[in-house]
Amino acid sequence: TSFIPGQDWHVGQTADQCIQSGAVEPLLIVGIYNTKARVREYTPTHVPKLGGGRADRYAKFLIEEVKPFVEREYRTLCGAQQTGMGGSSLGALVSLYVGLKHPSIFGKIAALSPAVWWNQQFIHRFTRSLRVEPRPRIWLDIGTRERPRVVRDVEHFRDTLLEKGWRLGRDLHYERVEGAEHNEAAWARRVGPFLQFLFPARPAAV
Repeated sequence: TSFIPGQDWHVGQTADQCIQSGAVEPLLIVGIYNTKARVREYTPTHVPKLGGGRADRYAKFLIEEVKPFVEREYRTLCGAQQTGMGGSSLGALVSLYVGLKHPSIFGKIAALSPAVWWNQQFIHRFTRSLRVEPRPRIWLDIGTRERPRVVRDVEHFRDTLLEKGWRLGRDLHYERVEGAEHNEAAWARRVGPFLQFLFPARPAAV
């Protein structure tokens, strides 16, 4: 669950704890191996000096290969409201791009410290151009010890979502994480909170 060798978000352990405590509904988490082509695969547009631009191919892989395989092999609820996508940095960027482009498939998005700066903040222009129905439930965050410009960019994207109809506390959670840097340890600490927001346990029937 990390692109840096030897570091781990402990997603499985955290999810188990949240489920056992009754905070999160039972769920299946699928981790996709991070290749050396991270920049190429996780970005929606090509930038001459940086490359990239294969996010649509990645989306096709998820939708046409990974999701059908999981649904064949495991007992899952496969509707959009039971299906999410998430990541950090470029992984958060591709999660936003794919989730917003395919809201009938991905109804929940976790975007931790998203690289919204990519290609002069392309994701802002892309989001403004969309009519997203139904709107995915989004967790969006940024650490206060990340670069100031990045913090401003993410806040700008939060405002873009609000302009498009998302509502804080309902289908959008935004958080400036005090003291958090752009690293695996910081993101690992946010796993429990974003799972609880995106996949809250349903109240028991009376």
